[in-house]
Amino acid sequence: MKRQIPLIITFLVGFIVIFSEFIPQRFFGQISSTLEEWFLIISGFAIILGQLSLFKVNFLKIKFKQPNWPYYIVTLISFVVMVGFGAFWGTETSSGFLGDGAKIVATLGDKPFDYLFHNVYQHLSATMFSLLAFFIASAAYRAFIARNVESNLLLIAAVLVMLGNTSLGSALTGWLPESLKFLHLPRISEFIMKYPNTAGQRAIMIGAGLGLIGSSLRIILGIERSYLGGK
Repeated sequence: MKRQIPLIITFLVGFIVIFSEFIPQRFFGQISSTLEEWFLIISGFAIILGQLSLFKVNFLKIKFKQPNWPYYIVTLISFVVMVGFGAFWGTETSSGFLGDGAKIVATLGDKPFDYLFHNVYQHLSATMFSLLAFFIASAAYRAFIARNVESNLLLIAAVLVMLGNTSLGSALTGWLPESLKFLHLPRISEFIMKYPNTAGQRAIMIGAGLGLIGSSLRIILGIERSYLGGK
């Protein structure tokens, strides 16, 4: 029963939500709305559970001095500081247990939570994405190496799009007469982005949507049970 009850609940909830989308009856709409509200409530508790799990996992790694354990100390300190600042003095749009912290705001120019968010977190995020740019450039270089027909097409398309979005592309083909306007690099770049690129993106989205439907049906029918903690 420990595993059967969650499977039955998942089956019933999944089919009620699906039926409410195809059967325009008020009864199904009300049940679906109630289930969505329950989902939001459960999500709130799941966030608390995730925070407790984060604290427990990092604490155990520090306790047993696992590799790179000093980094876990930084994680816990950052977590406690941000939660504490947010709880005591609130955020930009809400007050905390100790009010808005007018004296701190007069000193820092912002609430403690917002001050750390704007001056620490955002700069760290920008640094991380800047580092990712080098990995993206490395991956693009490996993808653009001409080894077969597909990589040749990718290389040609990438060069045309990059040139078409720069002033160099306009300078290279700007002298062509009006009858050969379709050969202008900006126009070629626009064509690639508008048609082949859009078609590829839509194909990926359709594939992802079909995969999502398949995964949802596997969960509703009880075929996929990994969320219960078993195999």
